[in-house]
Amino acid sequence: MDQDQTVRLRLDTRPDGAMVIRQEADLPGYARCVTERFLHWAAVDPDRIWMAERGTDGEWVRLSYGEGARAIRAIGAALLGLGLSVGRPLLILSGNSIAHALMALGAQHVGIPSAALAPAYALTGEDRGKLLAVADQLTPGAVFVDHAARFLPAIDAVFGADVVLICQTGDTAARAVLRYDSLLATPSSPAVDAAHAAVGPDTVAKFLFTSGTTGSPKAVIQTQQMLCANQAMVAAAYRFLADEPPVLVDWAPWNHTASGNKVFNMAIFQGGTYYIDDGRPTPQDIGRTLRNLREVAPTWYFNVPIGFQFLLDAMEADAALAATFFSRLRMLMYAGAGMSQSVWDRLTALAARRVPGGVPIVSALGATETGPFTLYYSDKKDSPGNIGFPAVGVTLKLVPQDDRLEARVKSPSITPGYWRNAALTADAFDEEGYYKLGDALRFAVPGDPAAGFLFDGRLAENFKLATGTWVAVGALRAAVVNAMGGLVSDAVIAGENRDDLRALLVPNWGRLREIAGADDPAQVLAHAAVRAALTEGLSDHARRATGSAARVVAAIVLSQPLRFETGEVTDKGSVNQRAVLRERADLVAALWAGHPDLILADRKTGG
Repeated sequence: MDQDQTVRLRLDTRPDGAMVIRQEADLPGYARCVTERFLHWAAVDPDRIWMAERGTDGEWVRLSYGEGARAIRAIGAALLGLGLSVGRPLLILSGNSIAHALMALGAQHVGIPSAALAPAYALTGEDRGKLLAVADQLTPGAVFVDHAARFLPAIDAVFGADVVLICQTGDTAARAVLRYDSLLATPSSPAVDAAHAAVGPDTVAKFLFTSGTTGSPKAVIQTQQMLCANQAMVAAAYRFLADEPPVLVDWAPWNHTASGNKVFNMAIFQGGTYYIDDGRPTPQDIGRTLRNLREVAPTWYFNVPIGFQFLLDAMEADAALAATFFSRLRMLMYAGAGMSQSVWDRLTALAARRVPGGVPIVSALGATETGPFTLYYSDKKDSPGNIGFPAVGVTLKLVPQDDRLEARVKSPSITPGYWRNAALTADAFDEEGYYKLGDALRFAVPGDPAAGFLFDGRLAENFKLATGTWVAVGALRAAVVNAMGGLVSDAVIAGENRDDLRALLVPNWGRLREIAGADDPAQVLAHAAVRAALTEGLSDHARRATGSAARVVAAIVLSQPLRFETGEVTDKGSVNQRAVLRERADLVAALWAGHPDLILADRKTGG
């Protein structure tokens, strides 16, 4: 399935050294709005399954396109009746669920934006700072939660009594409460049809919150044009989606752009079926994912690299699971962190045994502000790390910054800006209207955009050693993780204005416990075999590295989990380098202070 062979790219180099790259093909036409595509499938094949989730009895509860269309119109009517608008949108505090999906689409259908937040915003600790910041930015008119009791303390502390609570279960005397079931029973009306007809490309469909390196949530505007144009790009890139409606089994949260936009809408635009995976790539929750994959075979599958490690451990020992998983699989995608070569090799080998010719393992580059689909590839590669070239309709500009190339992009799926924040919006774009991704890229093959690009770090994460040498943090994190051979899932690099580089390592507890034959974290990290394995991995990295800016010489393994509420990690599992360095400043200092848990690399043979 070598799909990239017909792609033609144009590269223009400007006198100032900037390079502009785009596909020669034009972006195909796209829908007016997301629910226009939903109604298409409801009319063409109303009994086709759109979405499924586990019920309280553990069995699959399925909803068809026809049933979904009726629910969307009913919810749209109810939300119009509440007087919701772009100035008083719908806030969704819920994990992925059919009810969550219908609430979001019901609002979109009649031109009312929604904003999905990670439930942890309201459930983690007593600090309501992030939730208060969201409330101040959005001024929501209603909040949807699945089970009210869990969220009431935060809701009552943050939102005024005029904010309507919509819930599946629970009650409160502090504010108006509407039952989700009552919304489903609301009759549609001519007002719903008129509101839907008024939805256009510039209509705000939703807000997605991102904090970047600042830790402060900012509302990224998502218009209907963004979402629809992005799906046209996806369809042009993954042409096999037109062969049969995709079947998706996905756990990633909808308050993130990857699944909340790309995967969620991919099912709708292609008439596919979305199975909500109630598991997560953690030792505690991976069992639910494995159960789901034993029952449902995906055609396109996404996970983060640590998730693929868990799946490989299971599938290499369970032939029946592997047979089901690969039975109709057309593509695997990873993102959120760099994949190590060892995981890549295991995954490639397993796919080759199960599928004649193997399966493409792909990655991409995008952002909440870009829809997210921006750079991609869809053919087979020999190693991880390539993030592809611009999707059709995307123009990539590479601007020299010191010894790196800063990536900036234009496309119909770029956000118009940040809600109620003109200064932040102005700062996000350059003088030509290109959105500044904040990422550095480098050519996989110098001068050849068709060979794709490699991620060269977040510009805000990069720093200088005391020698004045720049450190490309993103590439270095991937190199360390790769050298550790599955012992760690991520690395946070420290050393700004120091003479050398050191790291905080995020452990892969499953692998370390297996080596130690113990469960207690302290015993695991103190075990001689674990320390020996970590030392050898770090030494292997040091021996391969060339130069002080590419070599980590010492590390400490984090014994305490990263915290969502301090911005160290997202609920998707992505690690925020800047936040970890800020929140673990004492541990960072200990890297140079002879900490008893310090792992030292053997540098004698380093380059």
